[in-house]
Amino acid sequence: MKEKASSTTRRNFIKNTAMASSIFIVPRHVLGGPGYLAPSDRLHLAAIGAGGKGASDIANASVDGRERVVALCDVDFSGSAKRSVERFPKAKLFNDYREMLDKMKGIDAVTISTPDHVHGPAAAYAMGLGKHVYVQKPLTHNIREARILTQMARDKQVVTQMGNQGGSNPLLGMVQKWVDSGSLGKITKVEIWTNRPVWPQGYAMPEPDPASKPADLDWNLWLGPAPMKPYTPNLHPFNWRGWWDYGTGALGDVGCHLVDIPYRTLKLGYPTSAECSVGTVFSQMWTPDYHPEGCPASSFITLSYEATDKTGSPLIMTWSDGGIRPSHPEIIPADSDIGGPGSYNGVLIHGENGVISTNINDSSPLTPKLYLNDGTTEFGPEVEEMPEPEYGHQRKWVDACKAGFGSEEHLGLTSSFDYAGPMTETVLMGNLAIRSYMLRKENPEGQMEFYGRRKLIWDGDNMKITNFEDANQFVTRTYREGWEV
Repeated sequence: MKEKASSTTRRNFIKNTAMASSIFIVPRHVLGGPGYLAPSDRLHLAAIGAGGKGASDIANASVDGRERVVALCDVDFSGSAKRSVERFPKAKLFNDYREMLDKMKGIDAVTISTPDHVHGPAAAYAMGLGKHVYVQKPLTHNIREARILTQMARDKQVVTQMGNQGGSNPLLGMVQKWVDSGSLGKITKVEIWTNRPVWPQGYAMPEPDPASKPADLDWNLWLGPAPMKPYTPNLHPFNWRGWWDYGTGALGDVGCHLVDIPYRTLKLGYPTSAECSVGTVFSQMWTPDYHPEGCPASSFITLSYEATDKTGSPLIMTWSDGGIRPSHPEIIPADSDIGGPGSYNGVLIHGENGVISTNINDSSPLTPKLYLNDGTTEFGPEVEEMPEPEYGHQRKWVDACKAGFGSEEHLGLTSSFDYAGPMTETVLMGNLAIRSYMLRKENPEGQMEFYGRRKLIWDGDNMKITNFEDANQFVTRTYREGWEV
């Protein structure tokens, strides 16, 4: 099929032509029977990042072939992106998403499933051309990008969704019911933890080795907005997560799944402060290892929030990674897991009358559990039914794209950027605290001094740390020319 201007143009052309010629158009369900979908009503989809998670994102967005995948973009089609090429053999292939979007005017919507550092530039480029976007978590690499994309979605009136699929898990309604009932009383503390990182992290960046670059990998495009450097092994396709130029560490990897639960159910806003500490490794006596280019092996974050109607009290949220988890609450039996199976990941919402415990909310069983001081308990199922992939998270976005901006379907999305943008900012605030914590400089005595180890006060409306100017460099990033946001 020859590419047309856009789905909107296609539909408007049909409508306007019919009106001009006074031809009566028979409804498509009469011509094709119940459930018939006219070709002009099929979304033209493209993937930016077609391997790894991108393979399932574009497959789920196609809704078993109901929609048309017209293009795939990836910097390395020799890897897992081959699955998408085999699934969509008629799709045109590109290495550069800018070329794809400039050449293929008929694309209606794109899934973006690249490393974190390309999320913002790719989404901004696509939305600038009026494309609907589905962007993997975290929405962006830095806070400024999240703020920009949130406003851009409104200005361009495009339908958006972030890939924290657990936001569409119907069992979140059980947690919301417990919060809304007031049975917990005032909610003062949330504890979140994960066993991530499960990739190498906390050591020096590997040395470049251009000779080892895979033949089919376009390294320049993989770097995107990051500084130019020779090919470095052990980054592509997975371990980039542990390096600040490309990834967002354990927080970026699963924070949007875990933080989502309390952020959503407690209706939180911008945090008012952030502070942290990180695990220290000593490879030699009295001299801590120092690798500020990468995320630490473990960290502990504290974020403060003002009271909401759901909490009834100011709230402290803590995050720990690297396998560090909170103490087992007395109200939960000692031989029971907290959070998910094995207590590897989880969320504890503490109220004056009890505790809610849940697992990571990706596609793992949420296992919501309520424990009240009066002995009342209520548990969700240990095994969840999932009648469609990832709770229909991508399919619901596609349906909203077809219904249009401001439609009931659009407003019903669980992670449009109006929600996902501010929630991502909370996740990335933890990373801002980590990077500030690692700042150091030489003092007058000639010793290296960590001068950013303080509580950071955050002015969310103005997107600024008010008591430590050097921390504000991490609100954004420096972009390579041609990749700016």
